[in-house]
Amino acid sequence: MTDTRVPARVFPRASQDAESAKTVISTPQTESPAYKMAFQDMDFLLREDLRPVRFQLELLKAQLTLSEAKIASTFVFYGSARIPEPEKAHALLEMASDDTSRRIAERLVAKSKYYEVARELARITSRLPRDHEGNRQFVVCSGGGPSIMEAANRGAHDVGAESVGLNIVLPHEQAPNPYVTPSLSLQFHYFALRKMHFLLHARALAAFPGGFGTFDELFELLTLIQTGKIAPIPVLLFGREFWEKVVNFEALVEEGVVSERDLGIFTYVETAEEAWDVVRAFYDDRAKQDG
Repeated sequence: MTDTRVPARVFPRASQDAESAKTVISTPQTESPAYKMAFQDMDFLLREDLRPVRFQLELLKAQLTLSEAKIASTFVFYGSARIPEPEKAHALLEMASDDTSRRIAERLVAKSKYYEVARELARITSRLPRDHEGNRQFVVCSGGGPSIMEAANRGAHDVGAESVGLNIVLPHEQAPNPYVTPSLSLQFHYFALRKMHFLLHARALAAFPGGFGTFDELFELLTLIQTGKIAPIPVLLFGREFWEKVVNFEALVEEGVVSERDLGIFTYVETAEEAWDVVRAFYDDRAKQDG
């Protein structure tokens, strides 16, 4: 017993049993859906009763994927799926056929500058080296879609860095933008789980002009910080003119429904360099406080 080798496991792996199940003899019993192993039975997994299990699977798959890719933290980018890059925005303006569509196209042209701003910010954060444990910090993470999301993933791609795309199944057809790292392109069924994964690893967040989806995601984060459910992180609102036009934050203070202090949760910025300076100053101050 001086050279005893204890096996690491005695039960077969699930993958092994799954492979063995393919060669089962066909009988009335083995052909019945009841005979399928639970984790191979899609009809079973998609039952209403199994929603809690699907929640857990959707939480775990993304968590393991990012962990195995040694992604320690992310820089999350929110923004409209309708703000194109400048060249495409000008093309929309040229195609405008009436006053209403022309006015909208003009506003999109004005906001299209943020495509390049998002792309540049993604380049900056994606150049950070790995830490001493080989982990990556401030990895670009977007919703994986077009426009501002595409710009973020594209910026990381420009400098040869990986980036994350958290896509979601919608009634209309869509696909991840081509700049998301394929092995980090994740698809969700539940909005709630997708939003959780946006914030689990987020250590900075950039919110560009956007619509209902951007508002939903941004205000959830503002609420979490306001209520102390998560520690503050840099929250960067790009385009002060846009945000002050569509949300009267000062009126919320005047009405007594938020405090003046709450407006310090976020910072207005216009350029990628300005945003990165805010992030660096935030963590420099934190390091001094922890000091």
